[in-house]
Amino acid sequence: VQLQASGGGSVQAGGSLRLPCAASGRTFYAYVLGWFRQAPGKEREFVATISRSGGTTYADSVKGRFTISRDNAKNTVYLQMNSLKPEDTALYYCAGFYSGSASYIATSEGEYNYWGQGTQVTVSS
Repeated sequence: VQLQASGGGSVQAGGSLRLPCAASGRTFYAYVLGWFRQAPGKEREFVATISRSGGTTYADSVKGRFTISRDNAKNTVYLQMNSLKPEDTALYYCAGFYSGSASYIATSEGEYNYWGQGTQVTVSS
């Protein structure tokens, strides 16, 4: 499967952005999907993940502000980001892997074998 993230941009603190990630292929429904981010000078970190059945898990730093969702009919996973902070500034990546389990989710990037190209989010104070 190929992933294409978009929707990044520049926004002031407190603002919102929605990042869509479109996927190719006919088995999108069978993939666990996630969002990761990498700030300048830092390692890539987990942001959010969603299982085949729609179960979600978030990093503590974004819990209550970000929402991950999926639309299997459109082969798209979304990251809705509200109440953005300057520390959310990063290159955001969508990622996925096939899972035979409807409820399985993963926060480790090592489990993901398909990655999008990244989209830049910049939050100014």
